[in-house]
Amino acid sequence: MRASLAWCARGVQLVTSRSLGPYQTAVVRIGLAGTWLLFLLREFPHRQLLYGPDGPWGWSMARRLISGNDAFTLLMWSDGRLWFEAVYALAVLASALLLVGWRTRTMSVLFMVGVLSLQNRNIFVGDGGDNVIHLLAIYLVLTRCGQVWSLDARRAARAGAAGREPWADRAGPVLWAGGAAALVAVTVLGVAGWGWLLFFWVLLAGQALWWWLGRRAPGGQAHLLSDVVAHLVHNGALLVIMVETCLIYATAGWYKIQGSRWQDGTAVYYPLQLESFSPWPGLSGMLAGQGLLVLVMTYGTVLTQVAFPFALLNRRAKNVLLALMMAEHLAIAVLLGLPFFSLAMIAADSVFLPTVFLLWAGGWCARARDGVVRRARAVLGRGADGVPGDEEPAGPGRKLPARPS
Repeated sequence: MRASLAWCARGVQLVTSRSLGPYQTAVVRIGLAGTWLLFLLREFPHRQLLYGPDGPWGWSMARRLISGNDAFTLLMWSDGRLWFEAVYALAVLASALLLVGWRTRTMSVLFMVGVLSLQNRNIFVGDGGDNVIHLLAIYLVLTRCGQVWSLDARRAARAGAAGREPWADRAGPVLWAGGAAALVAVTVLGVAGWGWLLFFWVLLAGQALWWWLGRRAPGGQAHLLSDVVAHLVHNGALLVIMVETCLIYATAGWYKIQGSRWQDGTAVYYPLQLESFSPWPGLSGMLAGQGLLVLVMTYGTVLTQVAFPFALLNRRAKNVLLALMMAEHLAIAVLLGLPFFSLAMIAADSVFLPTVFLLWAGGWCARARDGVVRRARAVLGRGADGVPGDEEPAGPGRKLPARPS
């Protein structure tokens, strides 16, 4: 009994004392924002046809559908072309800023608004990855996804090194004040459902209270309690992302088991024969002609999807299946021409990546970045004659060649 109570106490201490998975949530943030940003940029020439006034799914039809399910979208507030372009630009900008981690708390909300506005405008466009982005965009709002690998983290580190308080930031309160003004206008005009209005008001009030307590009473009981609540919300959202990913794989795997083509090992053969899912017809035809390979891919897909939730009980098994799942999504991106679906699923899978691997990957990326920066500075520091300029000091043991007279 005492052991159980001690174990429970340690668990409560763990989830209330810190926000877990900082690197995992950062990777999910980067992957999700990057996937949506790439999608928006690729479909930029077709944006009017997919979500705008030129699409076959007209504004009046979308409004009739949304009136029945109370979905949130800014594009139902007006059918003007200028308004659509503004919302699309907001979605692109919020995705880019969330990707680099600039004011992640604000950008995560704007990112969610952009995702919901476009996807709910036309729910008949998508390849399955849009559903993953839709859900994760909502969950990401509740996480502290900018603790590491973000401009916010770098700014906080510089403020700490300079001895400045983090509450001295001005851009954040200005952004939230602008959001509050917009929310007041939306509430007065009544253009959004009460459920979504309540959600946004709770977010705004919670952020304002946390900021005010940290500024007026740092280290006080009320501030500590607000931090505990923030940790609980973050950890709860992180758990929901993990459970959601497991449910996606479990339901997909168990539904596949019930299909006769998955049972006889030929299911992978048929999508390889579809012209709309064959960006590389030669490669697809070659793989479809290998009966044993098709059998292994079919059964392997079912096995990994069904076994993945159970593999979480063992760290090594989880890592092996996680690598297989990501490899499978990369194969889907290449063979079936579904890159954004694959990237969305890989972003969701990243929540299970081990911290050791993420630290190694982050270090490798940082070294690669520093190498590129050094080479760029070396190139930019060279004069027209091809030798280093006067502004580039020589390193230890290095002498600058004499300039020709």
